[in-house]
Amino acid sequence: MASVLESAALLLLAYMSCMFVIGLLAKDNSLIDIAYGPAFVVASWGAWLFGGSAGFRPLLLLALVTLWGVRLGLHIGLRHRGKGEDFRYQAFREAWGKTIIWRSFLQIYLLQGAVVFVVAMPILLTIASPGGGPRWTDFLGILLFGVGFFFEAVGDWQLTRFKQNPAHRGQTIEEGLWRYTRHPNYFGEAVLWWGIFIIGLGSPAGLWGLISPLTICFLLLKVSGIPMLEAKYLGNPQFEAYKARTNAFFPWLPKKGPGTPTSTGKPEHS
Repeated sequence: MASVLESAALLLLAYMSCMFVIGLLAKDNSLIDIAYGPAFVVASWGAWLFGGSAGFRPLLLLALVTLWGVRLGLHIGLRHRGKGEDFRYQAFREAWGKTIIWRSFLQIYLLQGAVVFVVAMPILLTIASPGGGPRWTDFLGILLFGVGFFFEAVGDWQLTRFKQNPAHRGQTIEEGLWRYTRHPNYFGEAVLWWGIFIIGLGSPAGLWGLISPLTICFLLLKVSGIPMLEAKYLGNPQFEAYKARTNAFFPWLPKKGPGTPTSTGKPEHS
């Protein structure tokens, strides 16, 4: 098991160091967002190649994380194209001043690598010790992953399509999945990682993987997900009305209110 974890950690260190150099040269630290999903693919496949075990469960998780990571990287990359550094990273750049280089390396790139390592734990533990053959938790996990992937991918696609319409300039979305939750993509990401954790329960050490979905939920609900994005829209009357009607995370029917518009303020996927 130690060789698998060590391989993943070293690969992430190398990967994030390369991304740091690229971000430094491009003067765009938000490139790390594009690299986030593929980082799981690099760490997982690398760990498997350097010391993993063959078997149904590791290959299943490798396939699922590859599907998720590649799609997310492509989506964020296409969204970012031609836009320059994201406002959140611009704020860091202004606040950090002359310390921007070393603080970016430590607080953006290495921290992101550490997050990936922790969140990928169910996959790494399963690669190191896959357990027996298929069991009911594998099928439950696949189902949860499918639900989560649907919410994340469809939510991203609906938002992209909405923003491509010039008539929606200055507006944001309250249709499709966005009608039932202000963050269908974040909800989907959390659910799919719960699915990966449940698949990982087939490993003898699988319960330790609980740190993965707990970390994801904490980050999305309390740190860099919903709070940071919604802070951008505070005071926007359309968004405040939307917020009053629509659940932040768990999908549910919108509350009824006077003068319900067809579109309102909505932050994007990070």
